[in-house]
Amino acid sequence: MDRRHFLLTSLAGALAAPIAGGAQQTPRVPRVGVLTFAETPSLAGFRAGLQALGWREAENIHLELRFAGGSNERYRELAQDLVRLKVDVLAAVSSQAVQAVQQETQTIPIVMFMVGDPVGAGFVASLGRPGGNVTGVSTQLRDVVGKILEMLREVIPGARRVAEIWDPTNASSTNGHRETELMAAQVGLRVISVPIRQPADLEPAFADLNREQPDALIVQPNASVWEGRTAISQFAIKRRLPTISGPPIWAEAGLLISYGPSSFDAGRHAARYVDKILKGAKPGDLPVEQPTKFDLVINLKTAKALGLTIPPSLLARADQVIE
Repeated sequence: MDRRHFLLTSLAGALAAPIAGGAQQTPRVPRVGVLTFAETPSLAGFRAGLQALGWREAENIHLELRFAGGSNERYRELAQDLVRLKVDVLAAVSSQAVQAVQQETQTIPIVMFMVGDPVGAGFVASLGRPGGNVTGVSTQLRDVVGKILEMLREVIPGARRVAEIWDPTNASSTNGHRETELMAAQVGLRVISVPIRQPADLEPAFADLNREQPDALIVQPNASVWEGRTAISQFAIKRRLPTISGPPIWAEAGLLISYGPSSFDAGRHAARYVDKILKGAKPGDLPVEQPTKFDLVINLKTAKALGLTIPPSLLARADQVIE
């Protein structure tokens, strides 16, 4: 190599070195796809949980939010959209959301919450060892159904016929309805089935309830009736029909009683699964979490409108009383 070529080569290397040394790769921001039906307390809990773990939206994590309302078709379309984006984790709120994303991917980790019976629905092999690509938080369906029936008998000792609004397209709702029928039969209650597949089915359901004249109404909480929760409470009050459902927000909407695990807490706990998976954990190795605390909310304004007196023993157990 002649002296001139050597000097040119050395100079090029010297100029390139600071550029290469000073270049820093921007850390990749993980993307989490969230499929849900609406802005709910569970979604608020999920965001709060991520923030508590150090994940800040638009800084070190990006949430791809998709809202399906009560439309099963929209769930499928939005699940396909999120899978096409190749998000790092999918957070699925409700059984309909889990069904939709699980049909689209067996590789992207799925964190579920607000799901009543993930084993019965076929989402996981078992609570202790989920296997596959799904894990998350269960709402412990069987315990909730048993307590709901027990409280109904406390409030209306003479009840014999109980109607139940449920969604046959929702795996958890279907399992919940089955559990209600089995447990109700054991205590001498007859269950009148009122299936709802979409929000538009509410008006025909009200006509069925007018015809059947049940002693009480159970609402299986799901996306199909979420937007109609106030309409259900107004109908029930007008017909002097005691109504009970799951998460606290249903009593806040005007139903007489709600009993179930906190939706906000479910979302907050689901955030821990996302955190672990983003740090390398496999969903199939993470046991499904079951709630340990259940909230009982009694709406005394609704009780007064119905002309009912809530037993003091039940009021004493309430976590919240709406007056």
